Amino acid sequence: MNQLQSRQQIWSDLNQEWDLIIIGGGITGAGIFKRAVCGGLKTLLLEAADFSSGTSSKSSKLVHGGFRYLRSKQYDVTFESVRQREALLKQAERLVSPLGFVLPYGADPKQKRMLWAGVVIYDLMALKRKHCHLTRSQLQKMIPQLKPEWMKGAFLYHDARLDDSRMVLRLIQEAQARGGVALNYAKVVRLLRAADARVCGVAVEDRSRACLGSLELKARAVINATGPWTDELRAQLGRQGRVRPLRGSHLVFRFEDLPIPHAVTLTHPKDGRAMFAIPWEGRTIFGTTDLDHPFPLIREPFCTNEEIAYILEAVNTIFPDAGLTESAVISSFAGLRPIVRGDANNPSAESRAHLVLEEEGLVTITGGKLTIFEPMAEDALRAALPMIGKALKPIDHWFDPIPAYQPGYGLNAEGFGYLAGRYGSALPDLLAMAQPKELTRVENLDTFWAELKFNARFGMVEHLDDLMLRRTRLGMLLPNGGMDVMEKVRELTQSELHWTEKEWQQEIARYQQIYREAYSPNPESYLNEVK
Repeated sequence: MNQLQSRQQIWSDLNQEWDLIIIGGGITGAGIFKRAVCGGLKTLLLEAADFSSGTSSKSSKLVHGGFRYLRSKQYDVTFESVRQREALLKQAERLVSPLGFVLPYGADPKQKRMLWAGVVIYDLMALKRKHCHLTRSQLQKMIPQLKPEWMKGAFLYHDARLDDSRMVLRLIQEAQARGGVALNYAKVVRLLRAADARVCGVAVEDRSRACLGSLELKARAVINATGPWTDELRAQLGRQGRVRPLRGSHLVFRFEDLPIPHAVTLTHPKDGRAMFAIPWEGRTIFGTTDLDHPFPLIREPFCTNEEIAYILEAVNTIFPDAGLTESAVISSFAGLRPIVRGDANNPSAESRAHLVLEEEGLVTITGGKLTIFEPMAEDALRAALPMIGKALKPIDHWFDPIPAYQPGYGLNAEGFGYLAGRYGSALPDLLAMAQPKELTRVENLDTFWAELKFNARFGMVEHLDDLMLRRTRLGMLLPNGGMDVMEKVRELTQSELHWTEKEWQQEIARYQQIYREAYSPNPESYLNEVK
């Protein structure tokens, strides 16, 4: 059965009463989905676009406590995040991996004392000691490019990194394997109301390539987990907005341009904001900004010229010999944080705490951050369970165990572990369908060619951008959105996707437009050209 037939079968079986319908296929929705299914609830997840296509594929790629939140005294958020980071390092082995962070300081002894106190508190929250002090000479041996004149030394502490989109997909796929149902490109256009005006289901419209029509679906409970789009659903209930969408943008460079062994915290020379340089997937990422987003949410966010200049200024202040300019940017990306609106004038000072609301039968979960998706899911379900009328079965772990290393597939332990973290129990299927030449890496990246074929067959891919930007990250990691390897991509995937020549060309055109408008090195310049 190909993916179109599979989707048609799923769609035809949707018209039944569900214990729970979750709206939103980002990390929050995926976490609720996995917990609900494992807890014994009959659960449906609906995502208007592609899974993780909103905030959850455009994060800073970190599982972290949020060291900078100590500065704004968000101690509860930091503590919860640090403890969840430790849990995910154990539960999501090889998907979440340890990452050192270098935190430079200058001549001011007060700054040094404050940073030292911060890393001590950070480690105490995790009930461990893993930080250390680095002299200027030690630091320059470790990262030769890191030598601004003001730097006197640094502290090294630890957080973690991940592939954010693959985490979402793994949670969803593992829940599907246990009987949960999830559909991307399934837009909830209306909340259904019972006679007492309480929400009792949703009207959903299929926006996949198949165009399967519309359905009205009933559920005992409905959870709104739509992130920045939270208030669009709540508006149907006449509720005032609670979310302040903040844009965070990043630039991607070749790792060879700045081969850093650890992440480095950058302090912006203009406003003192903490930013990061992060080694990730064979590249180096710089970010992030923190700006109010004035554009319509229907439009995919992009990194503006002002943000590009802002990030480059920070980069070249702390890495003065790297000589990184706009011409060295491989790609950019921008995501929207669904921050609960407070009274802070400065976006960076807004709390990262999450919020659960129950309004006329609609449970809304918003705010928070990727690292704490597990407690967010528990809180959302706790609010929904009285409407469902069932108890939630306990679970021992949020992620299925990964397969043990098997040398017979021609992969070394590192490559096997990389794939195991991203695909979990589905890895044997990936390896079984892969030709030996496909178990090689794409250029100098961590990605394997075999991932493209596997996702084309089993990844619920509707469009080329799903494959290039989220199932794999090649569109962000390769120059020109990966167009230079597109013939190879086509060779591996066209027959699996069952796209005709005309459909393939349409998908190429669609993907190139998305890349230029939201992921290219300078999206705003392109948008100005086409006006």
